[in-house]
Amino acid sequence: MEFDRDLFVIGAGSGGVRAARIAATHGAKVSVAEDYRVGGTCVIRGCVPKKLMVYAARFADDFADAKGFGWSVGATSHDWAALIAAKDREIARLEGIYAANLDRAGVEILRTRARLDGPHRVRLADGRVLTARHVLIATGGTPVRDAGFPGSELAATSEEVFGWTRRPERLVVVGGAYVALEFASLFAGLGTKVTVLYRGEEILRGFDGEVRRHLHAALVARGLDVVTGDLPTRLERTPTGLKLETRGGRVIETDEVLLAVGRRPATRDLGVETVDLALAADGSIPVTGAAATNLPWLHAVGDVTGRAALTPVAIRDGHAFADEVFGGIPREVSHELIPTAVFTTPEVGTVGVGEEELRTAGTAHLVFRSTFRPMRATLAGRDERTLMKILVGEADDRVLGVHVVGPDAAEMIQLVAVALRMGAKKADFDRTMALHPSAAEELVTMRQPSDRWRP
Repeated sequence: MEFDRDLFVIGAGSGGVRAARIAATHGAKVSVAEDYRVGGTCVIRGCVPKKLMVYAARFADDFADAKGFGWSVGATSHDWAALIAAKDREIARLEGIYAANLDRAGVEILRTRARLDGPHRVRLADGRVLTARHVLIATGGTPVRDAGFPGSELAATSEEVFGWTRRPERLVVVGGAYVALEFASLFAGLGTKVTVLYRGEEILRGFDGEVRRHLHAALVARGLDVVTGDLPTRLERTPTGLKLETRGGRVIETDEVLLAVGRRPATRDLGVETVDLALAADGSIPVTGAAATNLPWLHAVGDVTGRAALTPVAIRDGHAFADEVFGGIPREVSHELIPTAVFTTPEVGTVGVGEEELRTAGTAHLVFRSTFRPMRATLAGRDERTLMKILVGEADDRVLGVHVVGPDAAEMIQLVAVALRMGAKKADFDRTMALHPSAAEELVTMRQPSDRWRP
């Protein structure tokens, strides 16, 4: 059978773009369909613009701390419109680079919506139907909008925040995971009065318990109102903004409500019913290996698969898929020991398992812990403390998890992940010479365990 394309990619996010580009370098005839902007969630309305806004918020600390180091800083103010304009210019530049890389590789970009239309068939929004030897779904995920309480449609999601024309003076963030806490933290840094409302007993579900508690306390110390064990029951518009009522009896007057209660795979109206593909209960596309579905011609990468919703995972899987299918190069991708960061202030960096996971698994372990005041904070007069924690298997001395809360945690944890990937033991950390003065030296100078746990 003759096909119009060797590969048709639905979605031009990080995973789809990488797969398309690598497949084209292997000689495949490739098209990518995207109905929004090239770059996907991460580049256009996710981690990249959010990190730029995090940087903006952290200048408030720089101005405040400067006095302790002999600087005289006058009155400061922040121009929200200028930040958004600068952010938009940078995102446009990055989108141009993504599109240029595809064009340079010989990939056709179709700026339209596409959906499956039977085996090996893709239907475009204009009615055209193209056939492809292989189809890759890389449509990512979308924020959960139907929060189940009256008036929830008045709330914004993370995708709308980047287009706000003004910074709210009062903000309620509903949720307690990455997206919720990062936005809550950065808006507080810019001067907004922020309330975090989370239904769970503690923020950052799934992280090490001590990390969760440490970050909670640090955010409260920075002026955020972090409410756990409560959830919204009604949201309505008032003459002065919005009024949010909660199950716990709270009534909160606010300018904006940010709904950050999760994301779901973007498989709606994708045409999966036209092929023999069963979605998982959460709407994701089950895959094995890098991108294989139960259909040999159909593949999927990124957030749409229900795997770790992280850009590097999508990129690695997309690259491996293209190498395997079009380059004949077998690639094995491991989704274990993925380093993770939460870009709050203070920052969280973690790799490996937490204490609760080890106890659930019945793994005897040692806990090495250090809490200290960062050197910069001494002259600045800040009381904020850094937490560093190493979890070590008692049986074999292997480092099973490393957790950092404090400045530059993400930068540290990326390099620590290399050591864990190589199977480092605590003795390897101990043999490593410290770099002084630095925060990271604490990771190689902790000698006595703080705790020991045995089943």
